[in-house]
Amino acid sequence: MAMTPTEAALFEIGGPRARRRILIGTILSALALAALFAWIVYRFYIKGQLDSRYWYFFAQLNVWEFIGMGLVGTMRAALGAGAIAVVFGLVLMLGRTSRWAPVRWVATAFIEFFRGTPTLLFIYAMFLLPAQMGLKISTYWMVVIPVSAYASAVLAEVYRAGAAAVPHGQKEAGVSLGLSEWQNFRYVVMPQMFRIITPTLVTQLVVVVKDTSFGYVVTYPELMVNAKVIIANFSSLVPVYLVVAIIYILVNLAISRFANWLSRRQNTQVLDIPTVMPHMVES
Repeated sequence: MAMTPTEAALFEIGGPRARRRILIGTILSALALAALFAWIVYRFYIKGQLDSRYWYFFAQLNVWEFIGMGLVGTMRAALGAGAIAVVFGLVLMLGRTSRWAPVRWVATAFIEFFRGTPTLLFIYAMFLLPAQMGLKISTYWMVVIPVSAYASAVLAEVYRAGAAAVPHGQKEAGVSLGLSEWQNFRYVVMPQMFRIITPTLVTQLVVVVKDTSFGYVVTYPELMVNAKVIIANFSSLVPVYLVVAIIYILVNLAISRFANWLSRRQNTQVLDIPTVMPHMVES
């Protein structure tokens, strides 16, 4: 597989000896993983976890439908929190880099507070505080608001790093064209910033997907909550959690693959400067 420009900048292409060492290391790692998998299966066998009474219900369609409903709940919460975080994270980044000190202080305080506090604590707060104030909030928002708040704080720093990574000469070129500070950010910095950070934005969704598992606190019907219901009905803890873990791995692997594809696609695109510059000058 060909390396992306980012990977090519970070990693030197190895020679024949390096490639041989990499091949040997890959084979040894694969054998070690195969041995570990065999040992896990053996431990399951001697502990009786492979008995049919712990697995038979997976042949029932209604069980998979229930798991699917939980997965849909997880993805609904993840997409909702992710969409909010993408927008609000940009707002926080603009606030943190603002020239007005009060705006900068508020944005910085929000970012540092929500980045440094566990998401689970925010979910507990959303579960307890509104009820004390007489407010009714659905379990969906009890999960989405805390998860999106944490993700927004993280993405604000990702945006800031992406904006800082845009070559300074390009910002100066925008100023030389007579663009205002906002126009310079909108037409020169922001398109390149998104090209740089889009893979990171997508992979941040992996964290959001995992954070939705805290929905058990408020009994939001997501994958882990539905798994607990299945465990309670069939008294099969390890097999159910194993299947759910595999589902999470497959979902997050798909997101990571999408991020890699997006990175390669964006790195092959070239900004059409002649069609953009006249519009910027006229503005």
